[in-house]
Amino acid sequence: MTRRRMMGAALAAGVATPLVGVAGTAWAGPGAVAPAARRLTLPAPRGPHPVGTAQLHLVDRSRPDDIAGPGRFRELMATIWYPARDVGRYPVAPWMPAGAFEAFLADAGLSDLASRGPLTAGHVGAPVRRTGRRLPVIVFSHGAHSHQGDHTVVVQELASHGYAVVTVAHQYDTYTQFPDGRIAVPLDDERAPTLPGDFAADLRFVLDCVEEIAAGRNPDVDRRQLPMGLLGSLDARRMGAFGWSKGGTATACAMLADERIRAGLSLDGPMQMKPPLSGDLERPFMMMSAEFARSTNPAAAAFWSQLKGWRLDIQAQGASHISYGDNEALFPQVAKLYGWSRQQLEDVIGTLDPGQAVRIQQAYPLAFFDQHLRHRREHLLDGPSPAFPAVTFLP
Repeated sequence: MTRRRMMGAALAAGVATPLVGVAGTAWAGPGAVAPAARRLTLPAPRGPHPVGTAQLHLVDRSRPDDIAGPGRFRELMATIWYPARDVGRYPVAPWMPAGAFEAFLADAGLSDLASRGPLTAGHVGAPVRRTGRRLPVIVFSHGAHSHQGDHTVVVQELASHGYAVVTVAHQYDTYTQFPDGRIAVPLDDERAPTLPGDFAADLRFVLDCVEEIAAGRNPDVDRRQLPMGLLGSLDARRMGAFGWSKGGTATACAMLADERIRAGLSLDGPMQMKPPLSGDLERPFMMMSAEFARSTNPAAAAFWSQLKGWRLDIQAQGASHISYGDNEALFPQVAKLYGWSRQQLEDVIGTLDPGQAVRIQQAYPLAFFDQHLRHRREHLLDGPSPAFPAVTFLP
């Protein structure tokens, strides 16, 4: 399930009206900003801390990259999000770098939206909020043909509650932009067969980089200055991971191979690999299922049977595969711009109420990592909650 296929589904849902001149009171009115200037928006994080962010340019010199050429090694962009202080004079980061966003939209046939890229809550380069305790760390893996900003709602929610979150752009299966201006786009599987195991190797390398930062060393290959207070602020003994779709499978793969990951979360990961995932896992693992539920996906059911420690599988009724992500916040806005019907929108993001979908994303990953990285008992994970009537706990 690639991002390109899902965006194609959006087009099939009925994007027939050009963006310029879209009618609708939600986007126009006396004194309103002209439609062409109105950005898409993401919900603000609910935590007590403002959020800072910084990019990292990383090279894994243990992994030669034959696609890039002789003498080249696996090259990644990553972004770190963290609780910040004194953010007023630091600009907020875009959802995606401009060049990558344009390429992303062009592939999806939605170039009309190029001027409407959302902004995040992350302030670029803001100093880290230091309290005398190191920050627990969570690494994030995106899905196939997607990008590292695709789950910003979850990422900045965690950062606003005191976590450092590192999102990874998996080279050859992502849209990203390097410091020298190069734009990377997904390659087809014949040119660059990037598998969940490759994603998992990226995650493990990023854990190495987290350990470097925790020890006071800068892993950025360009030696760009990191935000004040970041070096030495991370807790390499409290690290978790989560991912969506292919990234969820990669999270499981990395966790089976690397005991540094103390807790893992999959957002509708298919758990399909060759060879299959194998080995028992005694550390906490949570699954948020939708289209790849255990009842219909043998690979997910087989992985579930390997979980010998704390485990939980929940499903939001009406959720589609892309429901656990920023799509639930962004696509309703896109639907208004293009004049989609309610049915056309539901064909893309499912029937789960978008507002509740966003709240589910903000609440359940935070509760999971709080319980297993901070040892705070979270009753939200004990069973059904009246605050989230769509969430079902699967036996």
